[in-house]
Amino acid sequence: MPAALAGRADALARYAPLIPEFDAFLAALQRPLPMEIRVNTLKAEPYAIRRRLEAHGADVRPLPWYDAAFVVERLESTGTTLDYFLGHYHPQGSTSMLPPLALAPGAEDVVLDLCAAPGSKSSQLAQLMGNRGLLIANDVGPRRVKALAANLERLGVTNAIVTVYRGQNFPSRLRFTRVLVDAPCTGEGTYRAIAGRYRGATAETIERMGRQQKLLLLRAFDLLEPGGTLVYSTCTYAPEENEAVIDHLLRERPAVVIPLDLPCPHAPGVTAWDGRSFRDEVRRCARLYPHQVDSWGFFLAKVARHG
Repeated sequence: MPAALAGRADALARYAPLIPEFDAFLAALQRPLPMEIRVNTLKAEPYAIRRRLEAHGADVRPLPWYDAAFVVERLESTGTTLDYFLGHYHPQGSTSMLPPLALAPGAEDVVLDLCAAPGSKSSQLAQLMGNRGLLIANDVGPRRVKALAANLERLGVTNAIVTVYRGQNFPSRLRFTRVLVDAPCTGEGTYRAIAGRYRGATAETIERMGRQQKLLLLRAFDLLEPGGTLVYSTCTYAPEENEAVIDHLLRERPAVVIPLDLPCPHAPGVTAWDGRSFRDEVRRCARLYPHQVDSWGFFLAKVARHG
């Protein structure tokens, strides 16, 4: 077994009981991460972007389940073309495009992206809203907000207001029809992108992240209007940061997990882990693995607030 793969097998071995075809999962981590882009339909048409990238010598093929996205090959970088700087497209992993698609905001919605930097999902939300309605893109700290604001400006987003709050302290007097919580996490699903450097998150780090995620999700739910919907997502595999967080919400608030109708292969949420049992509703969550979808690992849950 190659050294890089052996290192990651050791770091991720705790997930062998819950990841289907675990050997295939480990093998997928050895393959290069595809270059994927989302065409910004606020500024450009997918067909035109495909033609211009092909003129650069790239091989471009549509993402089968999202007509605004492409997989790009034989291009040195997707972040150095004129179309990129003009905001005609945005480099983004295909699984990262799923949370905004699952939230499905419309032109009349009032939307909060609670953990918005660097702006990939916020700009996609604005795109789905047609630059209408109201989008609050929030994050904590000047450096993160600077990157967020720069991307929103480059991509021509005009229906967004950028705010700077700790997510768990976002003003409770406000209410939203839809909320996205793409939570800070240990990021295990992204480690395919950094070759063999991953050595695993410590139990203390996973526990700390889980505590923060629970606070974020409770505040996000409290900001929902009755009948509103929320999507929670991470790019990690740890049930402590995924199903356990959703289970905590279900026990603390009048929340309902809505089944996800995703357009790509995925596994259901797990209902037991490390001696703990979760409510059966968490099966309606979705786990995305790189051997099933050739992109980053992700977790998604869609939640409704009782009216």
